[in-house]
Amino acid sequence: MNRIQRTFARLREQGESALIPYIPVGFPAAETSESLIRTLCESGADLVELGVPFGDPLADGRVIQDASTQALANGTTLRACIEMVARLRPSYPELPFILMGYCNSFLAYGLERFAADAVEAGVDGLIIPDLPSTMADPWVEIFRPHALDLIFFLAPTTSEQRAAATMSKGSGFLYCISVNGVTGEREKLPQELPAFLKQARAATDLPLCVGFGISSEEHVREISRHADGAIVGSALIRVIQQAAPDQLEGEVRSYMQRLKNATKPITQR
Repeated sequence: MNRIQRTFARLREQGESALIPYIPVGFPAAETSESLIRTLCESGADLVELGVPFGDPLADGRVIQDASTQALANGTTLRACIEMVARLRPSYPELPFILMGYCNSFLAYGLERFAADAVEAGVDGLIIPDLPSTMADPWVEIFRPHALDLIFFLAPTTSEQRAAATMSKGSGFLYCISVNGVTGEREKLPQELPAFLKQARAATDLPLCVGFGISSEEHVREISRHADGAIVGSALIRVIQQAAPDQLEGEVRSYMQRLKNATKPITQR
């Protein structure tokens, strides 16, 4: 088993779901990014999704767009993201790191060279929103020999053809989109979400993790009843944006610990 598989196996044994924070590398500042990611690693993250900043992040709402723009202005590149994982890996040997970015970044780097460098650094998987599963064969053929998981999106509106491709070509876990639209905080989870997850569960053995619109302990607790993990991005970035500089890591640690607590069985909370 690889790190992602071992993590979900461990969580299943413990009766917990995964907490997966998202943060762009280089945000909010180049000099504080690594320290902030380490805070996430040490305050409840079961997997960490690191954003590769991109100028036209089509799947992201305003909060993540702004954070990505700020990270780009701070000079963050795909190479810098790989180097970030390389620096983190010795401290967190069992924690999966997943890079989330867009096709152009990886193509410009060179897919073969990227796969080799990413694995050497300790990257476990990739989320690429503008790579449709139905067109991903060349990417899968390059990444699979390097044991890099390619994680695809599954939405309530995903066509039957694309859902079949998503489940057959994806590995690691399925990124289940809770709502139609882009990333961003929502007050309530959609009523249709449990039925959507039940349908996905019947079609695949891959872990199901839910993202888009997740912000509160109540959201994470509800998702943990139906899925294997909750992905939190915009709400975490909002916490970072609103914290005073001298209280930033404390605020992030407190928020993460509250969310992680909501993934546990009632007897452990």
